[in-house]
Order: sequence, then C-alpha cells, then structure tokens
Amino acid sequence: MNWQFNNDAPIYSQLIGQIKQGIVSGAFPAGERLPSVRDMATEAGVNPNTMQRALTELERDGLVFSQRTAGRFVTEDRTMIETAKRKLAETHIQSFLTAMSRLGYQKEEILTLVRQEATQGEE
Repeated sequence: MNWQFNNDAPIYSQLIGQIKQGIVSGAFPAGERLPSVRDMATEAGVNPNTMQRALTELERDGLVFSQRTAGRFVTEDRTMIETAKRKLAETHIQSFLTAMSRLGYQKEEILTLVRQEATQGEE
C-alpha cells in the first residue's frame, strides 16, 4: 500500500482513512488476513501503537475483526463494505461541492463541468 500523510489531521485518523479506502477498493479483499500491526506500521513508517489505535477503531466500525491467534481480518460482510464505500464517496463529493461553491460555481454549472469532464475521459 502507498501510505501518504499530511499535517492536516492526526496520523491515526489518516491511517484509518487509508486502510478503509484499501478495504472498499479491494486492495484488502473481504475475508483477507491483514499484515501484522508491526509489519503495517513499518511499511507506513509510523509507530506500532499508532497503527494499533487505527486498527482498533476499524474493529469498532466492524470493517476489521480479530481472531485471537490468527490476527486481524477484513470483514466478509459485503454490505458493510459497500456502506463504507458509499460514505467515503459522499465525503469526497461534499468536499468537492464545497470547493466548487467557494470558486463561485452554482450546482448546475458544477454538473455541467462534471458531465463535460466525464465525456472527455471517454474519448
């Protein structure tokens, strides 16, 4: 996984977001065993306690579960994964709409621009 961090939010919350994105995109498939906390922390370049905190939060959300001796796994509940995917999409859309309105665009203008960009991408 390609870990990227910025100074806008705590590292653990950025880890949560990036792991969640990995789950909904299929980089961490449903039912798959996750690497150990230590391995993930090393790969991300963060303290293992920080990674542990992020994974504990994902367990609370139900996207990850623990099996005592086998480690952590991605949930097999595809409805839960789809719900998380939808929530992430809604968050991105709201951020986009806020940024566009700050630029002075109205909703119809935004929709027109999005349609034009989507059409150009097909060509």
